[in-house]
Formats: sequence, structure tokens, C-alpha cells
Amino acid sequence: MRSRYVVGVTALGGAAAAYILLARPRHLRWGATGQESGEPLPGDDLIADPDLTATRAITVRAPAGRVWPWIVQLGQGRGGFYSYDFLENLAGCDIHSADRIVPEWQDVGVGDEVRLAPQVGLTVASVERGRSLVLRGGVPMGRSAPPYDFTWAFVLKGEPDGSTRLLVRERYAYTRRWARLLVEPAAAVSFVMSQRMLRGIRDRAEATRRPPMESRGQGHGQGH
Repeated sequence: MRSRYVVGVTALGGAAAAYILLARPRHLRWGATGQESGEPLPGDDLIADPDLTATRAITVRAPAGRVWPWIVQLGQGRGGFYSYDFLENLAGCDIHSADRIVPEWQDVGVGDEVRLAPQVGLTVASVERGRSLVLRGGVPMGRSAPPYDFTWAFVLKGEPDGSTRLLVRERYAYTRRWARLLVEPAAAVSFVMSQRMLRGIRDRAEATRRPPMESRGQGHGQGH
């Protein structure tokens, strides 16, 4: 019996070590180039010395103007997070990801709340319309404050071919020693949900019809 326990613990430890050494670094920078992972982004100044950073990215075959509306309406009770709704709802988040742009959800400002769940929200720390949205906060532990500071940045960068790079950066600063035990395992879950969210935003933006002015502008240019 003891030998089985030792074998089990050893196997679990080996799996954890393999994840940390092999899979975790890729998960923390999924889709992002080395330059994108290392360059400063809006919101970085809010947490100067993070304990954990993840930068993930995807190319969207659409201009930033067609990507931004999907980002600005993020949130529970709004556009959702374009990820695995059924998994989020198992935790009681009540998320319903939108498949259309809703005008009423297009305005957010510094100090506004973007909810992760009915009773849990992040605060808009900065917003540059059409370019970046930075959220800040954390998930409280019952009646206690979150044991970490957290920023979640969504950044759009136009490419020469008319496509857009969408970068999403998470930065954590632990305010309690044991916060690492909470945040580090959650990083694996965050990877699963984030890559699905990035694909969800990409697919929606690429399927969005061009605004009339955009279509006319392109047609006018082709006429010359």
C-alpha cells in the first residue's frame, strides 16, 4: 500500500515538473512572439514588479475598428467572454457570450465595473478607444480582499496588411505569500479559457460586416 502511495506521489510530482518545465512557458505566451511578450503594453505601469505575467496573442484578419467593439463589450451581463460559457457557468458566473455587437455596451470609462460574475467585478483602469482596455482587481476570498493585485490588458495593433494583432496580458503581484498556491494552478485554467476567448473574438470580428463608410472608402481607393 505504501509503495503505491510513493509511486502515485512520484508520478504526480513528475507530471507537475513536466508541466512547469515544458508546457507552462508556452501557455504563458501562447500565440505571442518573443518581442510581443517582452515589450511594454498599456497597464504595465500599474504593477511594476509582477510575480507572474502571461502574454497571449492572435492575428485577426480585420482592421482594429472591427475588433474593438467585441472587446469593449466584454463582461458578465454584457457580451460575455467568448470562451467556454458552460465551464464558466458551472462556477455560477452566468455568462452568455454575444454573437452580435450591442450599441448599449459600447461605452466604458475609467472607474466602470466589468463583472466576471454577478458578484465579482474588475475596474476599468485605463481605456484608449480603438486601441486598449485595461482592467484591474481580483477575485475576493469570501469577505477578504484578493491576495494579489491583477491587471488584464487587451491591446490592438494594426498590421501593414490591414489585419490586427490582438494581445492579452495578465499580470499578478502577490500580496500574500500563499497567493502563489492559488494563482499558479489557475494559470493553466486561464490558458484554456484565454486561447478560446482569443479565437472567439477573432472569429466574430472576421465575420463582422464592414461598416458602410469603410466599404465605400475601400471601393473609392480601388477606383484610382
